Amino acid sequence: MNEKTGLSAEDRLDIHELLARYAWTFDTGDVEGFVACFTPDATLCEDAFDEPDVWRGAEGIRAMAEFFFSRPSFPGRQHHVSHILIDGSENAATVRSFCFVTDCKGEPPFHLRFAGHYLDRVVRVDGRWLFRERLIRDWSGEALALFPGQSGVKTPRARPPELVRPRQD
Repeated sequence: MNEKTGLSAEDRLDIHELLARYAWTFDTGDVEGFVACFTPDATLCEDAFDEPDVWRGAEGIRAMAEFFFSRPSFPGRQHHVSHILIDGSENAATVRSFCFVTDCKGEPPFHLRFAGHYLDRVVRVDGRWLFRERLIRDWSGEALALFPGQSGVKTPRARPPELVRPRQD
């Protein structure tokens, strides 16, 4: 047990595996595997464009995955997670991590589609770590607020036309 965080090494590995399972299921089109990464009452928020997209509960998260998987431009993307910081107790934790998304279609060089970070609230449910909340943000705003000349205000990206979708909240 880590005295600082209250999490065992096994807990930390299980949380790392949750982040990996999220990426693998999302990038391989596994809807049910993706939804299984979340608690039934979870919230998933992508706050990268001018208006955040919010999905609540298993059905909302399923709808989000099905929307992305139905886009012809989506297959070939890979979500990469690194610099994972975990703080919490034996049944709940906060996780911060960097993420970037590559578009691996066609011949290299592959394109970087997104660079940002995750802020997660994870909980242990029946012995498994799951997302209760996942916030996805691009690399602007409060993440850069401590730098001189940075306002800490999010710089929204333009929403690509293929990602216009009905609001879920």
